[in-house]
Amino acid sequence: MQISEKQFNVLRSTAEEKYSTFGEIRCPFLDMNVSFNAKGLDHIKFKQWNKARNRNDQIMRLQLLHLAPLVIKKSHTVQGIETGNKFERIKIHSRWEMKMIQVTYYEFIAVLEKCRVRIIVKRINDTQPYFWSIIPYWKQSASGKKLFSGLPESD
Repeated sequence: MQISEKQFNVLRSTAEEKYSTFGEIRCPFLDMNVSFNAKGLDHIKFKQWNKARNRNDQIMRLQLLHLAPLVIKKSHTVQGIETGNKFERIKIHSRWEMKMIQVTYYEFIAVLEKCRVRIIVKRINDTQPYFWSIIPYWKQSASGKKLFSGLPESD
């Protein structure tokens, strides 16, 4: 999808404004609140720390972002759980450092507004889970439909 720089900036600022209103949403499966913090919004715009996603990827995710709270609010079942130790960039004594910690990703899938989306919720150690990503659930590839890379950290 090709849109002008101005249209992209409007889309981004509108989505960011809407995102800031989400706050916390109760997830029935987790039986706890999922927060919508800056980490999730950053992940929509950046693939990794300081590496921006390509523009079309950002556009696609920003357009679907309003569906994330609805999916989390209605999710009584989980479609996938991945737990492992990963290096996370965390602030320690006023410095950013990479530290190995336990991370759990929860995958929720739903069809809303004729869109099939995959929502990733991330939880570090036993802290409050937070929204991590929204992924349109299909994409064409040479071998057929490709959903995602299968790596919740980067999807």
